[in-house]
Amino acid sequence: MSSPTRWAGVPLADRRAERRSRLIDAAFDIFGTDGEAALSVRSVCRACDFNTRYFYESFADIGELLGATYDRTATALAETLDDRLAETGSSVHARTRAGIVTVLGFSTADPRCGRVLFTEAQANPVLIQRRSTTQELLRRATLVEALTHETDPLDGRIRAAMFTGAMTALVQQWLDGSLGDDLDAVADHAMSILTP
Repeated sequence: MSSPTRWAGVPLADRRAERRSRLIDAAFDIFGTDGEAALSVRSVCRACDFNTRYFYESFADIGELLGATYDRTATALAETLDDRLAETGSSVHARTRAGIVTVLGFSTADPRCGRVLFTEAQANPVLIQRRSTTQELLRRATLVEALTHETDPLDGRIRAAMFTGAMTALVQQWLDGSLGDDLDAVADHAMSILTP
């Protein structure tokens, strides 16, 4: 286990921040690779070579750690999406396609990301709440995009709701392999349905 001298000379706040980050790294790897059943205080501490007291200085329980792991992964996706959309023109078609490609690509570039964000532990209350919040943020972002280009506000709200639900299902189908492995083809088919 981690020895006290390992942290000698490091300010307390920095030590705690580093340990917290390493615990999230370990949880991301364990949960993203082996699933919820493999994630425990013991498995995470073993992966970090930490005493369990270091776990409890940052997290009340494994659910709180799982929430932090989800949040960090979702933030990385949001930043990737923002960067991609910043490079994309103002065309609704181009921005929608870029969004689809970015979300699907992010979720498969590191399969652990897709597992944390979309597929693993569908009944876990922490992830249900986090995924619901993320879906609502996506709906609002889509609504802003839609209302920028739509004259009918109700039409924009309906499009945003449908797109948000469809994207979640699309990512899950993409990750389980049922849509093949051609990302561009999937994006093209999705766009033909969304914008006939």
